[in-house]
Amino acid sequence: MPVKIRLQRHGSKKRPFYFIVVADARAPRDGKFIQKLGTYNPLTVPASIQLDRQRALDWLHKGAQPTDTVRKILSFKGVLYLKHLLRGVKLGLFDEATAMTKFQKWHEEHEGKIRIRHDEHKGQRYQKRSQPVVRRAPRPVNHDAPQGGGHSEPKGGE
Repeated sequence: MPVKIRLQRHGSKKRPFYFIVVADARAPRDGKFIQKLGTYNPLTVPASIQLDRQRALDWLHKGAQPTDTVRKILSFKGVLYLKHLLRGVKLGLFDEATAMTKFQKWHEEHEGKIRIRHDEHKGQRYQKRSQPVVRRAPRPVNHDAPQGGGHSEPKGGE
């Protein structure tokens, strides 16, 4: 049975909200699923993602194939990087403690970048609220200019 890790849409019209689920590849998009791994809300800035890393990693090790969007989400959350590090441990390139320290270092840097992006967005929203709304004054009408393009007679020659 081919298994996919994919998004299951919820939310109302034009307000998407997704569950990240493990489902049979033959099941419909919003149909039956095997296990829920987390949630994804693209409407927030930055997009909010809750994901159970360990369960996602377990499903990847079992052979579940993520869709393109879920692959980007897993990469963003570090699941694919952790899988890569654990493969290095399995091949004997380094031990598990080294892999975990590398992942922790990456995770701290990544969380710092996300926090900065979130704070910048919050600051921009605050600046937009504090600026007064300025309306343009209507353009003055020039009464000296001739009306109708300068022709006094209508076309047709009467």
